[in-house]
Amino acid sequence: MVRPFEERRDVLKSSRAIRTHQPELEFLTEKARWVRDEIIEVAVKNGAGHIAPSLSCSDILVALYYGVMNYRHSDPLWPQRDRLIISKAHGAYGVFPILADLGVIPPEEWKGFYTDSSTLTGCIERRPEYGLEAGCGSLGHGLPLAVGAAFGARLRGESWHTYCLLGDGEMQEGTTWEAVQFAVKHELSNLTMVVDNNRLQAMDFTERIMNIHADDLVRRMRGFGLDPVDCPGHDLGALVTVLSELKQIDSDKPGVVNAITVKGYGLKCMENIPKFHFRIPTQAELDMGRR
Repeated sequence: MVRPFEERRDVLKSSRAIRTHQPELEFLTEKARWVRDEIIEVAVKNGAGHIAPSLSCSDILVALYYGVMNYRHSDPLWPQRDRLIISKAHGAYGVFPILADLGVIPPEEWKGFYTDSSTLTGCIERRPEYGLEAGCGSLGHGLPLAVGAAFGARLRGESWHTYCLLGDGEMQEGTTWEAVQFAVKHELSNLTMVVDNNRLQAMDFTERIMNIHADDLVRRMRGFGLDPVDCPGHDLGALVTVLSELKQIDSDKPGVVNAITVKGYGLKCMENIPKFHFRIPTQAELDMGRR
């Protein structure tokens, strides 16, 4: 059962039954800490905004790449790889250090991100040889692409799974819901949507922009035939457990994870502060510390 949004703080602090082995959980936790440090260091040094939305989904990306997806880092074009379409492509810098760590992207490309010395830009562009499956700078484009990939796999009898990372503000786009209708109609159980639900879009809270009720997103998901699973989005054990179960479960519909996150997670000056959507922190703000 999906928990109401009013219990957000309780969800974030919850100790969900974790099936992840402790050594693996320690490895994932250290990786997530390293990814956040990399995002902050490189983005600040190179003058790249969108740090806050990248920090909110970094744990999700770590869980997918290091704990859940069937992926060969030695061959990013391996035909049987699981696909990840990053629809919130302007706020997912965390994928770059991960792919660099896996040896898919040259380290110098990541270190030079957002500068003339690198081909990596502020919005993820399609570079299959770099493990980047799609370019999704305009919000609302990623899920239709992911649905197409999942449907194509179904038609060809392929066993690989498709994941799509979306922002909660992005879930107001009409193309997203058209894609949801198609996925539910065609029973695409080989698709899992992960919504980075940090309750902020651009420069304000989602509840002040388009939502009428605090749980509007979950209401819409259910209304379109989805069964959303609430999950604390910074609990790596819970993320791996939920994502693994949705991949393996015998179902007649796509999976969807409502990952409850904090925008700017990890930087004390930035957490849950709307003005930091694109703003780069000052040195004084950085000196406030990290988690």
